[in-house]
Amino acid sequence: MSSVRLDKWLWAARFFKTRALAKKAIEGGKVHYNGGRAKTSKTVEVGARIRVPQGWDVWEVEVLALSEQRRGAPEARELFRETPESEARRAREAESRRQANQAMQHPLKRPDKKQRREIKRFMRGDDA
Repeated sequence: MSSVRLDKWLWAARFFKTRALAKKAIEGGKVHYNGGRAKTSKTVEVGARIRVPQGWDVWEVEVLALSEQRRGAPEARELFRETPESEARRAREAESRRQANQAMQHPLKRPDKKQRREIKRFMRGDDA
């Protein structure tokens, strides 16, 4: 295979569930190809670096192979290699998110009627 469109490659590599979502991300300027914005019809080359957002994470990958067909996840994983900097950054950010979630205390139960009245009074700024 000599050439593949960027949106097709992102879909085949399983970064996006549909080509339409891949196209929308590319057109929105979220996906960077070799450090710059790209068009959906950009031809992907082996060795190129692509920056792709996925949820809270941003993947920086190097293209190892080309494919137009979407296959299983293990085969899709062979199409790219994540850069070590990207792996380290994603691990750091995941750890900070995990710690932030642990620091938040969620109530054990819903407030009862008296507590709801107190909350409303506090939000209005009434002196009680």
